[in-house]
Amino acid sequence: MKTYEKVIEKMILLCAVAATLSVALITVFIFQSGLPVMADYGVFDFIAGTTWKPTNGQYGIFPLIAGTLSVTLGALAIGIPTGIACAVFLAEILPPKPARLFKSAIELLAGIPSVVYGFFGLVVLVPAIRNYILPVFQIFDPDITTTGFSILAGAVILAIMILPTIVSMSENAIAAVPAEYKEASLALGANKRETITKVLIPAAKSGIISSVILGMGRAIGETMAVLLITGNMAVIPGSVLDSVATLTGTIAMEMSYASPTHQQALFAVGIVLFVIIMLLNLTAQLTVKRLGGEGK
Repeated sequence: MKTYEKVIEKMILLCAVAATLSVALITVFIFQSGLPVMADYGVFDFIAGTTWKPTNGQYGIFPLIAGTLSVTLGALAIGIPTGIACAVFLAEILPPKPARLFKSAIELLAGIPSVVYGFFGLVVLVPAIRNYILPVFQIFDPDITTTGFSILAGAVILAIMILPTIVSMSENAIAAVPAEYKEASLALGANKRETITKVLIPAAKSGIISSVILGMGRAIGETMAVLLITGNMAVIPGSVLDSVATLTGTIAMEMSYASPTHQQALFAVGIVLFVIIMLLNLTAQLTVKRLGGEGK
């Protein structure tokens, strides 16, 4: 038995080392490929530059960062309240059997390929924005135009894509709150709405915030869906109906025909994306740790 356990331990250790080594090798490769162009062009000019025209030797990625953040923030603005409300509904309002059915249906969204979401947005959402949403905006600004490929289209699709993460983790966090909290609140005269908003959600805030940060990471890292429906125009947006390009979409679209210097610039874009994702993960860990310490 001891020999068997030692074999299992060695196998687990080998898997852990392989995973860590893979991440390290990918990190080294990305930085080794992207840092030269950042050094030649200038880190500040690369990140803060407003013109992305690789064929002309202009590598300012600020429009790409702005496009990524605008689509991501739009997705969070739609997905956070929807996801938390759905989690509360599943955990506290819906009976257990229907709740399991609804939760399975929501988690099924995570298994749908991103290109399918993008195709749905291309066929349904983009024409709907052009034909139905644009006239509403033109009431306030007659000069505004859009093809439908826009921040709004990307935000709606990404909001749907991050729902499984937010709903699942938030529902688990709410369900993990001790029953005594709820019982004490009700015993003191609070109604169900007050108990949910003032007791259960604050008690589960660490899990909810973690779900939001992980959902944000999923939205920032998404490629195919946004590539199909955001328009892929490297400009700083002025409204939610403007077309934009994202960091991931630009890498996927341009890598196949890029020249050597252009490829290095795309790897440098990957470095910026890598740093953003790492900062999000670090923020999630620190947030959970800090809120966990406050709850003790």
